[in-house]
Amino acid sequence: MAWNFAAGPARLPDAVRERAAEELFRRGPDGACSVERPFTGTIFRATLAHARLRLAELLDLPADYHIVFMAGGAMHQFGLLPMNLACPGQRVAYADSGYWSRRAMTEAGDLVAAVEVARYPGESALAAPAAGGWPVPADCAYCHITPNETVDGIAYPELPDAGPVPLVADCTSSFLTAPLALEKFGMVYASAQKNIGISGLTAAIIRQDLLERSPPELPAVFSYRRQAAAGSCVNTPPMLAIQMAGMVFDWIAGQGGLATMAVANQEKAACLYAAIDGSGSFYRAPVAVAHRSPVNVRFHLAAPELTDRFIAEAEAEGLYHLRGHAHIGGLRASLYNAMPLAGVAALVGFMADFSRRHG
Repeated sequence: MAWNFAAGPARLPDAVRERAAEELFRRGPDGACSVERPFTGTIFRATLAHARLRLAELLDLPADYHIVFMAGGAMHQFGLLPMNLACPGQRVAYADSGYWSRRAMTEAGDLVAAVEVARYPGESALAAPAAGGWPVPADCAYCHITPNETVDGIAYPELPDAGPVPLVADCTSSFLTAPLALEKFGMVYASAQKNIGISGLTAAIIRQDLLERSPPELPAVFSYRRQAAAGSCVNTPPMLAIQMAGMVFDWIAGQGGLATMAVANQEKAACLYAAIDGSGSFYRAPVAVAHRSPVNVRFHLAAPELTDRFIAEAEAEGLYHLRGHAHIGGLRASLYNAMPLAGVAALVGFMADFSRRHG
């Protein structure tokens, strides 16, 4: 069997893929399939409402938060955040925990003044910034974090203290992998192609007071406030991606919800990290133990010249997309919700065999 460890777009749950194959392109009594119906019609609006309700149930959504489904990926939000949440002349705060948080800060800095309030230690000790009280200027519109760095394999072991400034998070890689304390955030967002479904969709969960900040002159499709008021339908939304997301939400609920996902993900990560740590340094995980991501496991070979051979032999055994991000190289296995323990066991078995043959 082949296993897909891609960081995204990533593997879908088998049951969701099978359901989608059955439902998505089947024409109904109106002569249309899912992607042929008007987004203003009752059938799609019911699909949209179901996805929103199921996600709200999974998140135990507080009453003063809104779910907005927006077209595009997390990078769209890098620019939309300051456009929606910062008043003219207001600064925004960012914490540097790795590759994607720096990308977010750079994009925001092209529009407003961005202040770096915390950063990770660097290559000598890969870890998220210390979570104590951060020097976040009180006049900042928000403080942005990336709780799980997809590229670097770094995760915050605890949430930071940003004081009275609203905390905003790019939760793309870790979204729906464990319960989330939404009340500690002003806003979280996540693009779909990790744990929600297929690419082209971002789920944004926004507290009411931040929603009201969207300036009236902002184009409607970019406005959090106007998209929320229109039920995510200011314009034609990514209909297929929303329907797929609803199927994934149903699957997660059927598995037992986010607490069950957390237990399964910790078990998978523990299995893989144990194989790395128990390899006699043949494999090495560069991230500090307490800061290791449970969903994006970054590691490398003590002999880096074996990396290409490892990848080629892994693919021959049905283990795909293990090459690390081009920015840092090495190896990476992404263990999102849809990856079963059997896939991790197959990888661990291959790693043991490879080390015996090349160690």
